[in-house]
Amino acid sequence: MDRKNRKAPGIPGWAKTVITVAVIVGAVALIFTQLPRGAFSTDLSRVGQGTPALVVARDINFLAGAEVMDLLNTIRPEYGDRVEFLAAHLGHPDGQAFARRHDMRDATVVLFSGDGRRLATLRAPQGADQVREALREANIPPN
Repeated sequence: MDRKNRKAPGIPGWAKTVITVAVIVGAVALIFTQLPRGAFSTDLSRVGQGTPALVVARDINFLAGAEVMDLLNTIRPEYGDRVEFLAAHLGHPDGQAFARRHDMRDATVVLFSGDGRRLATLRAPQGADQVREALREANIPPN
């Protein structure tokens, strides 16, 4: 009789709680990594409107563009008043057309002068110093 009343061995309650919390934290982390990075405007009509512009090509299917956006965010406070920081999202028709016109793919950064001339192209820059050097060569000083 005792065998019928016994519970089958299972996962203890504390383990279920730990697993549930781990799943929730993992889901939140996944969602957080998919949020847009920084406030990069996608208004590409601002290129050539008087202020130099750094445009990064971003495809949400790849990580390199997101990493370059993070990199640009590190120098943004130094140049924020003198340079427009823009994104050409490769998942949108406007961004695709802009990228085709300027031979850009994910993680490419193009520096434009205030009058819209292309000054430099950086293919997936590996460090902020690469971007600073391009800005320095274009005679764009930090703030």
